[in-house]
Amino acid sequence: MIKVDNVSKHFGGVKAVDGVSFDVADQENLILLGTSGCGKTTTLKMINRLIEPTSGTIYIDGKNIMEQPPEALRRGIGYVLQNNGLFPHYTVAQNIAVVPNLLKWDKQKTEKRTAELMEKLHLDASYLDVYPNELSGGQQQRIGLARALVSDPPVLLMDEPFGALDNVTRSKIHAEFKALDELKRKTIIMVTHDVQEAFELGDRICLMDKGKIIQSGTPAQLLFNPVNDFVKDFLKHQRLQLEFKAIKLTDLWELLPELNKEAKASSFNAGSNLWETLESFKFNNGETVNISKDQNESKTVSFEQLMSAFYHYKNHQAHE
Repeated sequence: MIKVDNVSKHFGGVKAVDGVSFDVADQENLILLGTSGCGKTTTLKMINRLIEPTSGTIYIDGKNIMEQPPEALRRGIGYVLQNNGLFPHYTVAQNIAVVPNLLKWDKQKTEKRTAELMEKLHLDASYLDVYPNELSGGQQQRIGLARALVSDPPVLLMDEPFGALDNVTRSKIHAEFKALDELKRKTIIMVTHDVQEAFELGDRICLMDKGKIIQSGTPAQLLFNPVNDFVKDFLKHQRLQLEFKAIKLTDLWELLPELNKEAKASSFNAGSNLWETLESFKFNNGETVNISKDQNESKTVSFEQLMSAFYHYKNHQAHE
């Protein structure tokens, strides 16, 4: 869906982005991760032409973005900012309706789509007539997401979308983000400096430093096959928790024992990550969890059996 080919951006003598290349598949969530000043936000802004590249080419759905008017390009791209970017003098309804008005939707269509998104994002319809400063940070961020999604664009760009939220609110929105069906149909590029967020939300991660991509791959590839010491050091302080988030139950499937399904145990799909599954033992009284794979296969395992499979998996990765 998106191809970034040898793209650079120079500000005077400073190379903010230096020969960056990556592809993003249709309906994939790619994370641009790195410290402040590494070039990730500049890279993101070049994709919707808020910043023009010095050199290189960017394609969306096979079309060169420089061959399209910026306004037409941006109508097919949702854009979510860290501080939500809402217009303070517009009501919530007016904020969400900005793009539909540009697209000349009729009032009924705009209202129907707005109501649909408000429900999906767990926002009461009474908020439509209030102004952004009357809402909490989490509510404002949901409105910003609704505005980006309202015209159902195929591509969504997100620049530190949850960075201004407290940890509790951010954790709740992360869970909603992963569950939202609207987002499962989108091709997403998200910028963050939060390593945990990148591992929780990303299908793939591009780790950047000094305007270059140091390594691109799945969270597990960055953890278990780092290309150099920079990647290893970047992740080392949070490594164990990152491993729990990077490893999915399907990775451990062959290492888990065969047991009968227990009706009372919490249930998880094999596509869930290990972190989510281990957390369930903390919040539920059950001694086991059910893990289902496809429609016919399921296993019931204990905390100890999950951890045993995890360490076997890690040892195998280390010796590959």
